[in-house]
Amino acid sequence: MAGHFEATPGGGAAVALDEVEIAILRSLAVQLLELIGPGDEPAEGEDPLAALFTEGPSEPPADPALARLFPEAYGDEDDELRAASSEFRRFTENDLRTRKREDALVVVRTLDALTPQSEGTSPGDSGKGGGGRQEGGAAVLTLTADECRNWLGSLNDLRLTIGTRLEVSDEDEGDEGSLYRLPDSDPRKPMVMAYLWLGALQETLVETLMR
Repeated sequence: MAGHFEATPGGGAAVALDEVEIAILRSLAVQLLELIGPGDEPAEGEDPLAALFTEGPSEPPADPALARLFPEAYGDEDDELRAASSEFRRFTENDLRTRKREDALVVVRTLDALTPQSEGTSPGDSGKGGGGRQEGGAAVLTLTADECRNWLGSLNDLRLTIGTRLEVSDEDEGDEGSLYRLPDSDPRKPMVMAYLWLGALQETLVETLMR
């Protein structure tokens, strides 16, 4: 699953994906949405503007994956820092959750919007909008500059989530050799392969956008 993003006109990017890759990416994005949770819609009769200023939680999430997606701002070395982190979380976590949901929704919607494209077209040939299915179930996913930023955010969130489930710490991310050496019989192997693949996708997207 070696996805490789290429630049497109207008600051976007494109990548060829087969049906299995599309299905995995969509499934992971949907699971991320379920983990983050639904948005806080204003109650009937409630002022939508007032809802924008609703305070969020002051304590970190109990789920380790969510705790990594929504980390403490100032650490917990002492009472003063813990209090500052709680205050910061109250006024920022709701907005952060909304942004992460929007990123994941863009991933789902862009994958669902793939449209037929003539056979033999390369990822960099498409200027904007959608992608194209080719023979054998392959498709070219073409992203705008804004969609690329959504994808980068969601790919990072997915890697953090999966990495937490695999107990990969921030210090371990630079040394992934042990993950590659897992035997096929290890039940973590499919999750590890997804984690490494997402990292490769993220890296090529970053490199494409920096050119």
